[in-house]
Amino acid sequence: MTVASYWHLLRRNRNLRLLWTAQVVSEMGDWFYSVAIFSFLLELTGSAQMVALAFLMQVLPQVFMAPTAGVINDRISRRKVMIFADCARAGIVLSMLLVRTRGMLPLLYLLLLLESVCWSLFEPGSRAVIPNITEEDEIPIANALSSATWSFNFALGAGLGGLVLVTFGRETVFIVDSLSFVASALLIRAMKFAEPHADDLPPLRARDLMDFSPIAEGIRYVRRDPKLLATIFVKGGVGLAGANWVILPVLGERVFRVHWQGLSATQAGALGMSTLFASRGIGAILGSFLGGNVAGTNRARLRWTILAGFGMIGAGYVALGVAGSLLMAVLTLVVAHAGGSACWTASTTLMQRQTEDRFRGRVFSAEFAFSMLTLSISSFAAGRVVDRGIDVRTVAVATGLAMLLPIGAWLDHFRI
Repeated sequence: MTVASYWHLLRRNRNLRLLWTAQVVSEMGDWFYSVAIFSFLLELTGSAQMVALAFLMQVLPQVFMAPTAGVINDRISRRKVMIFADCARAGIVLSMLLVRTRGMLPLLYLLLLLESVCWSLFEPGSRAVIPNITEEDEIPIANALSSATWSFNFALGAGLGGLVLVTFGRETVFIVDSLSFVASALLIRAMKFAEPHADDLPPLRARDLMDFSPIAEGIRYVRRDPKLLATIFVKGGVGLAGANWVILPVLGERVFRVHWQGLSATQAGALGMSTLFASRGIGAILGSFLGGNVAGTNRARLRWTILAGFGMIGAGYVALGVAGSLLMAVLTLVVAHAGGSACWTASTTLMQRQTEDRFRGRVFSAEFAFSMLTLSISSFAAGRVVDRGIDVRTVAVATGLAMLLPIGAWLDHFRI
């Protein structure tokens, strides 16, 4: 798999090109506004736990929405679901302009929760349609491209987000993010492809969302395949490193500030934060190619790539805990998140190859729920312990050591 293979696939596959472009514009806006929110909360409250709570509102609702999101994505057009989610998120993010004081923080958390609900509808659908718009041998290329794009958007969006924030202000960041969702919806609306999972099904009714038989059917389907069951938990293992959503803002704001002439302490902290997030994104770019190029579609190589990825996350965060300079912190984050992205890409390819189309929405929603659950627990725990006086560097080392759990579980999976 070469860089040219990604270009050729995009050039000849209109649907994938539209989906990919939608991903570029919407995710770039996402990372702009994440930096703005975390910086705003630390400036207003000085509390790591408030940052953790904001991240919790962005991910935990997806755990509870996953069963419903899976049923919706398996019953109706996934294209229409994605368009609805994008339009709703455009309005939600624009409403964040109303939050200006500490007394209005509950509104911010509510908006973050609503945006998360829409994301939980969008994400499983976007991954589930990949096999519908590509040939079988193109699936790993499309997955690696999607993962690399997410990583590139993270790196560039987080880096530019800090610059836009200190140059133009928080309001501009929210407006840009809102417009990015509008553009994404228009691009997805232009896609044309068959969705056989929805053929000959009756219209989805509100009471169908309270019918748990499709969920039970999906559970039985997964339990019949131990290898698929193990793969569902891979991203949950990566989610144990979710403490980074607290570690990086705090390290950037308190330890690795970027001091330029004329910048206030708050602005220097925002740039330090965006630098750390950008290095995480650079590592994820490298990892996406590792998970796609090295592993390809070979199931044995995909499994070994996941194991190596877990090890890289662990080693990277232990090293971050003792990093003595911003450059060293950047390098450790590149290693750690190259491993995380490799796990993500390889497990996605495994899941798509192991799952029938009619179950794909439910299976990906379940996988997404497990990953969001571990992300929520680890990030909230990190916020609590940092506010209780535990050094953030110690939390970073503990995060790295926690990766011994998924390493051990995945080694046991090799016996299946």
